[in-house]
Amino acid sequence: MEQVTRKEITLKSGHRMPVLGLGTWQLTGRHAEKILSKALDIGYRHFDTAENYGNEEAVGRAIAGGDRDAVFITSKVEPRHLRKADLIEACERSLERMRTDYLDLYLVHWPSETIPEDVTMEGMATLVDRKMVRSVGLSNFNVARIRKVLSVSDVPICNNQIEYHPLRNRDDIVAFCRDQGIAVTAYSPLAQGKVFDNDVIREMARKYDKSAAQISLRWLIQMDVAVIPKAASVKHLIANYDLDDFELSPEDMDRIHRMGIETRLIDTHA
Repeated sequence: MEQVTRKEITLKSGHRMPVLGLGTWQLTGRHAEKILSKALDIGYRHFDTAENYGNEEAVGRAIAGGDRDAVFITSKVEPRHLRKADLIEACERSLERMRTDYLDLYLVHWPSETIPEDVTMEGMATLVDRKMVRSVGLSNFNVARIRKVLSVSDVPICNNQIEYHPLRNRDDIVAFCRDQGIAVTAYSPLAQGKVFDNDVIREMARKYDKSAAQISLRWLIQMDVAVIPKAASVKHLIANYDLDDFELSPEDMDRIHRMGIETRLIDTHA
């Protein structure tokens, strides 16, 4: 099982991933660069992007001139690039756009229905061997698909990034990943804003004198899950980062867990 602290998760590769990151989906251009630069000033050290987000150049500009080893960068490869040669070329292009020699974590963004898992993982192993990638993982993979990858991969599967928030319980996949030593990262951890309208979350926000977003993120972190909330304003960047001065009680953790709401926002079958 991965070792979890309040700040970092130690991945199966031995590398450490900050628990709190910044999601960058839909952040583009100069605005993305400004937000990323401000996030660095605040203390963020984990940035999540993908080849199809159109903002890898902005990530590169934001981290340029700093200590590269102090920043954890995750990117993701599209399903159409999952054959070995295509995957290696896609990673090379991502590295060029971000002007870096390596990625801390490289994920298969979505499973492919046509490209075998062993072909993809052979490519991932090559990237690790060439030191272009430090850790590899998956995104939007269910338990059955993770099992297939584990059966053919010669490199550790370090992470599975899934839609996960208080309004969508993922007990089955989280438990499986934990048993396999695979860290879980929650994307859309605020349910695309829907947590703000939830009565239980709002009640706890009043109780702890925190925002609904902070309650939701704190709940996930206490579930030993990494979170990558997106923030398009400095105000939200600061609020999302301010999570270390309180903890939810076991009773409140369980109350959120037992809400039993199933709000799927992303169609993983598309």
